[in-house]
Amino acid sequence: QLQLVESGGGLVQPGGSLRLSCAAAGFTLDYYTIGWFRQVPGKEREGVSCISRGGAIPKYADSVKGRFTISRDNAKPTVYLQMNSLKPEDTAVYYCAASPRFLCGSYYKTDFDSWGQGTQVTVST
Repeated sequence: QLQLVESGGGLVQPGGSLRLSCAAAGFTLDYYTIGWFRQVPGKEREGVSCISRGGAIPKYADSVKGRFTISRDNAKPTVYLQMNSLKPEDTAVYYCAASPRFLCGSYYKTDFDSWGQGTQVTVST
């Protein structure tokens, strides 16, 4: 059973930074593509970023390009999402998810079959 645990969420002022972590347990991270998604009440869960097991360039949603950076440390094994210049519209529950796909592609949420429990990020004064 794949287990993913997110951490690092919290309350931050606009313009601030947070680093989310997605720790993997029970499986070898090397064999999985990892995505970060976010969801606000009443809206669909949307893809934020994805890093493939194939080593391709990571992908980002247009709304976070230039502000967020995804990285992975297979030895830990953990995937990180560094979030800078945060905006109130980044407020959401953030989830990480694992897919056996070699590349991210369009990283639809249906491509991912193991999910973490989520961590709340709130950007507010």
